[in-house]
Amino acid sequence: MAKENKAVKEEVANDPSSKIEAIKNLIFGENIAAYNSEFEKVKNDIASKKKELEDFIDDSRKELHQAIDNLSTDINIRITELEDNLADKAEALDSKKVDKKTLGDLLIAMGEKINQK
Repeated sequence: MAKENKAVKEEVANDPSSKIEAIKNLIFGENIAAYNSEFEKVKNDIASKKKELEDFIDDSRKELHQAIDNLSTDINIRITELEDNLADKAEALDSKKVDKKTLGDLLIAMGEKINQK
């Protein structure tokens, strides 16, 4: 143990960034590798879940855009059908309606026929 402490002291004196490593080795010893391994597993798991979530979001976005496109197409078809139906109804009303001049002429002709009899 004395040899390890001497080696650690020499490392600390030579490299300031190794001070942290030396302290970690003194405090945690062999457990640091296990901790690092666990942290790597957690980090990889988080990265994997993040990728899955991003893929799910992309798929959902595509499905939503497709549903919106389908709905837009359906609405446009229905609007066109309603416009055509309205035009047909307006045309039917025009054909049923008698304009004033024609009605006046028919009434005059009817009146004349009544007078003749």
